[in-house]
Amino acid sequence: MRARRALEIVRRLRARYPDTQLPLRHRNPLQLLIATILSAQSTDAQVNRVTPTLFKRYRTAADFADARTSELETYVHSTGFFHAKTRAIQRATRVLVDRYGGRVPRTLEELVELPGVGRKTANVVLSGFGVPGIVVDTHVRRLSRRLALTAHHDPDKIEQDLMPLIPREEWSAFSLRLIFLGREICFARRPRCPTCPLRDLCPSSRYGGMPPWMTPAGIGASRAAGRTRPRPTRRAGTGARS
Repeated sequence: MRARRALEIVRRLRARYPDTQLPLRHRNPLQLLIATILSAQSTDAQVNRVTPTLFKRYRTAADFADARTSELETYVHSTGFFHAKTRAIQRATRVLVDRYGGRVPRTLEELVELPGVGRKTANVVLSGFGVPGIVVDTHVRRLSRRLALTAHHDPDKIEQDLMPLIPREEWSAFSLRLIFLGREICFARRPRCPTCPLRDLCPSSRYGGMPPWMTPAGIGASRAAGRTRPRPTRRAGTGARS
């Protein structure tokens, strides 16, 4: 039942969003890697405003790795969290230079070994090589749970749940289409369920997009159910982080 519903979701999203070009502008895998790192906690539009000048100044992995940190930070400042992003870019490109001759590797296993690169970033980069991959960003996480295609919160587990439901050749496009739907209709707050092309396939639509399994109480209950041991009680004044 869920597998059949997933295939119909794929079909309708394909009809709604036939164009699935990556919104991050790039000319090669290195640029896509850098742009994806910059896109964390930012928008594609903002990253696309930054990268033309950035990629004109730095052309190779060695250029990024050897750049003055303060100068690189000025180029990426407007994307937010620029200290961390600059550090991630320089650490990753240093590994590219030292281990791969400045080239971006083409396997998930090698990509996730790069500093600051997780499965989400790796799958985006692989899609640039034409390798299918399911990218679980905040939109994919929210929509896949609203659509009851997964009950998990962890992006890696969500990816594993979606992979057998979605045809492999559709993985990359499906991720982008969910992102497009999340930006257009299925907002985190006040989703537009009446205008959604998936409303009759979505168990959340009867709850206005706010189903009980995604409320704070429901999340707490599901996490507690999967916990094997109770957490120790924290006492005030111990210095534990909240």
